[in-house]
Amino acid sequence: MTKVQIRYRLEKPPDERMMEQIAAAHSIYGIMRVQPLLPSLEEIVVDYDASRLKTEDVGAALRRGGLPVELEK
Repeated sequence: MTKVQIRYRLEKPPDERMMEQIAAAHSIYGIMRVQPLLPSLEEIVVDYDASRLKTEDVGAALRRGGLPVELEK
């Protein structure tokens, strides 16, 4: 297992539904943790297994799960 951490910017402010989607994202294959960054909640940090997912796969999986994310540059 190769644990990698990546940041994503949320394209809109999180509401209650989005917070539920963030909480549910850890069930996506290869994703170990998704955590919003405080205090602004404009970004999330994702820990994932790079031996199972590529960076592009993580973003695509989060978007399929309903999270409007953009890779932090």
